[in-house]
Amino acid sequence: MAGALEDEFDEDYAPDDPAHDVAPPYWFPGTRMPDEARRIGLTHHVPDGALLDFAGHLDPTRTYHRVVAWVMLVVFGLPVIFYVIRLAQDLGVH
Repeated sequence: MAGALEDEFDEDYAPDDPAHDVAPPYWFPGTRMPDEARRIGLTHHVPDGALLDFAGHLDPTRTYHRVVAWVMLVVFGLPVIFYVIRLAQDLGVH
């Protein structure tokens, strides 16, 4: 029967057949995560992996997504800039 879910009672079921290795759907969290991130154990379940997964789902052709990317860049980059300015001030005073 076409379209029916396959199970072990189907005649053509072979769990070791490569054709039956079902890939996760494109909407499954973590599918757009870089291979390096997955290799070190980042998934959408950990905070850093969730952030990376979220950023990976941004579409550069959409204006709203570009705005979100710039806001994320400012939010995560501004503390670094402030730290460098404060470090430069502290080194200049001594």
